[in-house]
Amino acid sequence: QVQLVESGGGLVQAGGSLRLSCAASGRTFSSYSMAWFRQAPGKEREFVAGIRWSGSNTYYVDSVKGRFTISRDNAKNTVYLQMNSLKPEDTAVYYCAADLYGSTWYSRNMDYWGKGTLVTVSS
Repeated sequence: QVQLVESGGGLVQAGGSLRLSCAASGRTFSSYSMAWFRQAPGKEREFVAGIRWSGSNTYYVDSVKGRFTISRDNAKNTVYLQMNSLKPEDTAVYYCAADLYGSTWYSRNMDYWGKGTLVTVSS
């Protein structure tokens, strides 16, 4: 069983930055591919960024490429999402998810989910 707890959300002006953190319980964190998803009001949940369990590959949705960076610290059982140049359309609840040895980023494949953290970007 893995528990995921997100933090770091908040209100920021357009052009600003935030860093989200996701702390995971358990001793097998390094075996999980980790991802960030988001869900804006009235929209479906979408994949934002992912990092393989090996840590050697990262993936992003086109709309955040060049602005967001996902990273992980296996010693701290934590995955991060650095978000720069934020836009109002980035406003959403951001969820952390884990997939044991995962290689795809479909939400239906994720084994565990956090409860989410709200990011609001004002114009």
